Order: sequence, then C-alpha cells, then structure tokens
Amino acid sequence: MEALFATTNPAKIKIYADKLEKHGIKLHTLADMNIEDIVEENGKNSIENAIIKAKGFYEYAKIPTIAMDNSLYIEGISDEDQPGTHVRRVHGKRLTDAEMIVYYTNLVKKYGKNLNAKWIYGMAIYDGNDLKTFNWSKGDFYFVEKPSPILNEGYPLDSISIVPDTGKYFVDLTREEKDLLKKKDAKDDDVVKFILESLKDE
Repeated sequence: MEALFATTNPAKIKIYADKLEKHGIKLHTLADMNIEDIVEENGKNSIENAIIKAKGFYEYAKIPTIAMDNSLYIEGISDEDQPGTHVRRVHGKRLTDAEMIVYYTNLVKKYGKNLNAKWIYGMAIYDGNDLKTFNWSKGDFYFVEKPSPILNEGYPLDSISIVPDTGKYFVDLTREEKDLLKKKDAKDDDVVKFILESLKDE
C-alpha cells in the first residue's frame, strides 16, 4: 500500500522507509506528490503539531498520511530560551542547518556549560476517518560549544551532540556504536510497529 510521510526532511524518511517497504508499504514524500509544505504548525506540543500536519496534508494527498513533529527540552536554561516545538524556527525565522549549529552553540556559550537535552516526539496517522497517535522521547545526550566538522543533513544538532557513553559526537559514532545505541533506546522499532499496526486495516 501507499502512504504519505508528510515531511520535507530526507533524514526522517530514511529512518523508516526501508523497514516499511519490507512490509509492503511505499512511503511518498511531499515532494514526490508535488504538495507544498504549507500546513501551519501551531500546536502547543509535538503531538498536536503531528495531528495538524497529518489531517492537513491528507486533504491534499487523499491517502493515509503519517506526520511527526519533535520538541526539544534543554535542562538548566530559561523558559524564554527553551526551543520546544520551535527547534528550527527562532524569532520567526526558519534556520538553515548551519544557522542552527551557530544558534545552539551560542546557547552553550551563553550558559557557560554543556547542556543536557532530550527530544520529545509525536506521530499521527490519519486516513480520512481514523486518527492514531504515538509519542516517545529520546535523551541522554548533551550539547557542546565546538561542533564536529561532519554534518548529518537534516539533523544538524547531531554535530554538536555528545553521547555520554562514548564521549563522541553523534555524527562520529561507528555503525556498531549506533546499533548499540538503538538497541538501548529501541524507539525506532516501536515507531515502525505503530505505523504497521495503524495501517494494517487499510
């Protein structure tokens, strides 16, 4: 079957596309279907934004639509500096990958210490009738002032995120280290399971 993954971020698609295709689900992107990214995300949290996007883009695609959003919580900073759902949009401006690295390393400089952080995710699937949602979090990393020269396109904060177990930037982890981290966290498999269970009756 076919489904729309309502994102313009190629890295998000890459995480799930191969696993879902093994189960007979072909993911399309907004670009694949010539749909503009025009749905306004004005929810209070990641799950509300995911619902808004899933319902909004379904109206254009008319196939089951998967949407996700994430919010970022950083320990020990002011409420005014908390990114929340506006991880990439700062003071009304959508930041490029390079601008994000500059902005968040400046936060580290501002507070004078490495900043512990966690991601809070929300996903929604809408088929025109039923709405299903799932949320999860990933943590155990911290931001540092000096970025890695390696950039993970679409996920620039991986270049300033250190994994405590290894002391390495996330982008510098070996395949084996990433696999161990995934086994420890095991969230991606839970997300794939949620998608499969949500779409099985389609």
